[in-house]
Amino acid sequence: MPLNPKVLGEALDEDLTLHTTLCRRDAPAFQRAVRSNEDLVVACTQESRLFTELSEQTEGAVSLDVRPIKFVNIRETGGWSREAQDATPKMAALLAAARLPDAEPVPTVTYKSTGRLLIIGALQDAERVADLVSDTLEVSLFSTGGKGMQNRRYPVMAGDLSEVRGWLGAFTVDWTTNNPIDLDLCTRCNACVAVCPEGAIGLDYQIDMDKCKSHRACVKACEAVGAINFQRDAQEHSETFDMVLDLRALPAFEQHAHPQGYFHLASGIDNAAGMATVLKLRELVGEFEKPKFFTYKQKLCAHGRNETVGCNACVEVCSALAISSDLKRNQIVVNPNLCVGCGACTTVCPTGALSYAYPRASEQGVKLRTLLATYAKAGGQNAALLLHSQEAGTALVNELGRAASLDKKVRGVPARVIPLPLWHTASIGLDVWLSAFAYGASQVWVLMTGEEAPQYRAAVRDQLAVAQALVTGLGYSGQHFRLIETRDAKALDAALVGAPAQTVKRRATFAIQAEKRATVELAIDHLLQDSAAQRPAMEAIALPGASLLGTISVNKDTCTLCLSCVSACPASALQDNTERPQLRFIEKNCVQCGLCASTCPEDAITLQPRLLLGEQRKQLRVLNEAQPYHCIRCAKPFGTLKGIEVMLGKLAGHSMFQGEALERLKMCGDCRVVDLYSNPGETRITDL
Repeated sequence: MPLNPKVLGEALDEDLTLHTTLCRRDAPAFQRAVRSNEDLVVACTQESRLFTELSEQTEGAVSLDVRPIKFVNIRETGGWSREAQDATPKMAALLAAARLPDAEPVPTVTYKSTGRLLIIGALQDAERVADLVSDTLEVSLFSTGGKGMQNRRYPVMAGDLSEVRGWLGAFTVDWTTNNPIDLDLCTRCNACVAVCPEGAIGLDYQIDMDKCKSHRACVKACEAVGAINFQRDAQEHSETFDMVLDLRALPAFEQHAHPQGYFHLASGIDNAAGMATVLKLRELVGEFEKPKFFTYKQKLCAHGRNETVGCNACVEVCSALAISSDLKRNQIVVNPNLCVGCGACTTVCPTGALSYAYPRASEQGVKLRTLLATYAKAGGQNAALLLHSQEAGTALVNELGRAASLDKKVRGVPARVIPLPLWHTASIGLDVWLSAFAYGASQVWVLMTGEEAPQYRAAVRDQLAVAQALVTGLGYSGQHFRLIETRDAKALDAALVGAPAQTVKRRATFAIQAEKRATVELAIDHLLQDSAAQRPAMEAIALPGASLLGTISVNKDTCTLCLSCVSACPASALQDNTERPQLRFIEKNCVQCGLCASTCPEDAITLQPRLLLGEQRKQLRVLNEAQPYHCIRCAKPFGTLKGIEVMLGKLAGHSMFQGEALERLKMCGDCRVVDLYSNPGETRITDL
């Protein structure tokens, strides 16, 4: 692997010494470094365990709790490649990003488990698993049939399983017992099994009612114990557990991301995944914490108004069913215990009401700016960011690097491709992608390896299409944003080959903001300025339907200017005019949530995704206006001509609005009261 310490040092603004066997012969150099107070980055992940142990054993070394060592892989990601000789800028970028401080702490979600485990499945399989964990966990079994062991070592339940709900430390299991044999009373003496003439009783000690012919010999055989009673009514049960292991073919949860503490093993434990699950179960006793991955700002949410649904993107995309609708409060509700931190909800949220908190978008922005600025400083060009998951994505990238070192037919990770691991590939979206392009990235690629939920792939693909439509419309040539779907190293090798796309002429310096739309606006403003000379002459750029930018179209023939859309708009994009009957609009504020269209009683509003290129996008403009209707008594304007005419037309045939009552609708509120009390022919309540 070629290393150029001089170029790397210049890019990182420090003097670097090349070590070829730092973990062996040159270990004293590492020990000197751990005694210093400076931040320490080790460009090796293979020997991270050795370096950690060496640091702990070095006298005078700074404690890892005070200054942890950071490890970064520059071997598989750059050194083992056909283009290794050109990978120095990428290595410098990766090292610079590794020196950045860790993400700021965020609130945590706590789980408490005492080790109560429920295993659901055939008795023989459930008891096998129970034997492996019973020394650590308190095990109960829910039988779905099969043959149990003669000696009863674990509590056994059976019946119709109604529901499993909850999460680690707080699972609730509901079931109904309707079998004549009470498993709590049964002693497993097998007397009932022996005397049943139909063979309706198996070694799960439950009666198959389809086979039973009412001989009741089993009742007589069990008379002393009294475990069998055909007159027993069905009973509902509910019990709580800390963990659930489900051995059935179909899981208890239909969603893609199961709750923490629930494990589904349809193939049993006789494989690597099964044994890994058993080991994981043994560890889940105690108190556990995870970051609260999201922040929610209700005032920005466009989910609902007046119990009408507008934007429902986060509810639909969540693979853990952690997000639900609460229309009574016109908002969504996120269950932090069910949230798995994928961040897809923040990617599809048009307003930024849901934002990713760990790490924050602003922290990702600092990392992107550092990566791309260092890459450019070291002489790199046409950088392509490869966003991938921390586990499966990292493993695939490393596999590609190792393959390139062994097989001349494999190219490896190209010198211009900079891998960037994320907690989840769906956790960042349009604001970060556009910012990365504005910072100087030629392309942004998102790698998905098959573990993602199908709706995540669709959502990310749709948002990437919006980003591509934006930059293409601004005149930048090439394909800048792409979703790569593969779990095969050779397929990834082929996918990473391609011509770079046109980059910005001037790299942006703005910081990614906490507010999503503020960041999008900063990126768009920069790209509008940068592309001014090359941009084709057009008024607006048409965008795909998933866009969070756009305008609305109002059918003036059907719109009565009732202005119900104004009160429904969560972003103040729609406004009225206190002086005249007007519907006004600021396109920059529109989030394309659809609440205005859902609220409009005349169905006069349609959404139109686009990016308006002129200054008019930020200005207030009139979408519809009407001639005011004047009171027939005092001539004061109090409504629109079209609105009053529509109302009169709808009520003219009603028995309560005939003659003078219909004429009174043509008056303003004050004049109606005056007319009501000054009309001598009007019937009063005192006359009754």
